[in-house]
Amino acid sequence: MDALGKKMGKGVMTDMDLADMADMAAALMQSRQTTLPKRLVAPGPDARQLAMVLDAAATAPDHGQLLPWRFVLVPQAARPRLADVFGEALMARDAAATPEQLAQAREKAQRSPLLMLVVVDGLRGDPEIDLAERIVSAGCAVQNMLLMAAALGFGSALTSGKALKYDGLRRLFGLADGEQALCFVSIGTVQSHRPARPRPAPRDFVTRLAGPGEAVAAPERADSLYAF
Repeated sequence: MDALGKKMGKGVMTDMDLADMADMAAALMQSRQTTLPKRLVAPGPDARQLAMVLDAAATAPDHGQLLPWRFVLVPQAARPRLADVFGEALMARDAAATPEQLAQAREKAQRSPLLMLVVVDGLRGDPEIDLAERIVSAGCAVQNMLLMAAALGFGSALTSGKALKYDGLRRLFGLADGEQALCFVSIGTVQSHRPARPRPAPRDFVTRLAGPGEAVAAPERADSLYAF
């Protein structure tokens, strides 16, 4: 454990320590980018690293401590079963799918050394806690995992698709009533890097609620964004 980590463990943090933490967090978040699963190769996380990734999910906000999400790991031995379901899902949508299209659908199950399904439960616990809030919690858990994976040197991706709503996929993963498949998470070693996409600036997605007598809120100029 480094000096900063020791101070965190003891709960003794100076302003400089906090600034260092903020810089590290910002650098980590900026370094994370999506890498397509076909560019994620072995090795994936080992047992210790996987535990760190999953522990990161546990720090997500969870109103009412519902634990409204879960993850299903898909080991290599189970990939053929998932491939079958991907193929069946395509045929159910398009009976005229070509052999090449079927092969491509099936091959998606073999990408990335670590693959897991994200499942959200809309019925677990307090019924007053809305599904949208449960999905937000799941999104926070997933982002925490992606950031931990990046900190460990791995690439990652989220993938979805129409197969997530296929009854055969629900049966394969044992989804209960009220549960829905949200997305797949892929993690592995980046085989080839692509240029990072431009990040939006706060002025691209932040407005300020108008006060009495002010005009309706509009996108803020960079020099006035933080003038509350």
